[in-house]
Amino acid sequence: MRKLDRLVSDIRACRVCIESPRNKPLPHEPRPVLRVSRTARICIVGQAPGTRVHASGTPFTDPSGDRLRDWMGVTSEEFYDVSRIAIVPMGFCFPGLDAKGGDLPPRRECAERWRHDLFELLPQMELTLLVGQYAQAWHLGTTRKESLTATVSAWKEYYPRFLPLPHPSWRNNAWIKKNPWFEEDLLPVLKREVRRLIG
Repeated sequence: MRKLDRLVSDIRACRVCIESPRNKPLPHEPRPVLRVSRTARICIVGQAPGTRVHASGTPFTDPSGDRLRDWMGVTSEEFYDVSRIAIVPMGFCFPGLDAKGGDLPPRRECAERWRHDLFELLPQMELTLLVGQYAQAWHLGTTRKESLTATVSAWKEYYPRFLPLPHPSWRNNAWIKKNPWFEEDLLPVLKREVRRLIG
């Protein structure tokens, strides 16, 4: 119990991407965002906070979050009940913007420094939702397929421990239309499992 609390406190105080970065330091003050508990049985692993989450400190407070909640079949109240659903992005801090105004990839220092120790203290997790390629690369390792589409379409190979998902961004509308099996086959399983696990 205390080990998890202590580790989360250490993560929230982390400055590794400023004080000992692998490349360029983080261009702003860190604000790690994660939500974990000793009782949550579902974990959502996304990419990293965006500008809105960096400002609010609350993950998925945007249209992507609305779509993810719809995919899961949960209310906002259920989604943000940390006793039931944990949120552990690949990078805990907003990584900054690229030259085109898009979010940079998650900082590699973050996962390397914290991820193994954190998941060691979360053995009760039964289902981990791997949202996007960075989450899939880390958690699936060599079993990940050659593309996000191939990985998500092979979801039965990873289920029931993991369910790989595309990012719920509205930019992926074309992907969802092109891959109707996602809504027809995978989402009903996701909704059923989430309902079973949150009670």
